Amino acid sequence: MTGPTLTDEAVAHACAVLRAGGVVAFPTETYYGLAVDPFNQAALSRLFALKRRSFDKPVLLIIDHPSQLASLVAEIPLPFTILMQRFWPGPLTLVFPGAASLPGMLTGGRGTIGVRVSSHPVARQLVRVFGQPLTATSANLSGQLPAVTASGVRAQLGLEVDVVLEGGETPGGQGSTLLGCQEGKVCLLRAGVIPFAGIEAALAGVKAQEAK
Repeated sequence: MTGPTLTDEAVAHACAVLRAGGVVAFPTETYYGLAVDPFNQAALSRLFALKRRSFDKPVLLIIDHPSQLASLVAEIPLPFTILMQRFWPGPLTLVFPGAASLPGMLTGGRGTIGVRVSSHPVARQLVRVFGQPLTATSANLSGQLPAVTASGVRAQLGLEVDVVLEGGETPGGQGSTLLGCQEGKVCLLRAGVIPFAGIEAALAGVKAQEAK
């Protein structure tokens, strides 16, 4: 995806806010998301309070590169390796067995963690400069429609968000496709932008190539 990027100063300011425990809204390839430092317990608590979100709901993360999975996951299922190569960056969130060190608030007490590499240039720019994973939960009050514009973020969440990074209107419609893996088999946890049929076709294509 090509599109707007931000000035170095704007991104540096947003990262400083994040390191201080603040909340930053940013555009993604689906909706606007809310970023906090996922390893800052106070920032996570603030995020849940801001969204009025139940603590048993896990929080999805974005990373800049698959190498950052090392601090987040206990293992990478083999099918996920194929899907990361095929669909990242993009609207595909993969739910991995979480590393034991992850805060329980991130996983919703489930021991798993959803991660993707965003294809939106502003999201990529933010997580790259921050240098570690960021939360990417949708910018909305729980139960309300996620915001697709910076003004929509302000309308729902007001001044509770410290910084709103402007990236124009996002596509909206559907969120990222959410996949899990059980006993080596990929399963659909939430339908999204990438049709599950496309996921199955990509995996079948690799198996066909390996069989030759």
